Amino acid sequence: MTTFHAVVWIDHTQAHVLMFDREHVEAQRVKARSQHTPKHGHVGADKAFFEEVAQALQGVSEVLVTGPANAKIEFRDFCKHHAHAVDKAIVDVVTADHPTDAQLVAMARQYFVKFDQKAADPTQR
Repeated sequence: MTTFHAVVWIDHTQAHVLMFDREHVEAQRVKARSQHTPKHGHVGADKAFFEEVAQALQGVSEVLVTGPANAKIEFRDFCKHHAHAVDKAIVDVVTADHPTDAQLVAMARQYFVKFDQKAADPTQR
C-alpha cells in the first residue's frame, strides 16, 4: 500500500506501525527481540528493533512518532544517524500513553489534516 502518512506507537518492547490514507489503514507490529531489563527497570535501545521499525516506514512521506516513554525519542535519534529517509519523514514526536490502534489513527488523522489541506500529494511540496 502506498501511503503518505504513518503513525508509530513505540516503547522498548514493541512498535505499532500504522500506515494510512484517506480510506485505508495498514497495521504492522514489530516486537523487540531483546526483553532484558537491567536493575533499574530501564530497557536500553535495541538497534535491530529500531532498524526493523524504520524498514517498515520506508516510502512513507510523513511520520508521527508516539509512545509513553523514551523509546520514541531514541527511535528518532536512531533515524537521524541510521535511517535518513525516515528521519526526513518524521514530522513530530508526541507522548501517548497506550491508545488502541483506532485511537492512534484518529489522533494521527487529526494531526495530518493541515498537511492534507495544503496539498493532495505531499511529495509535490
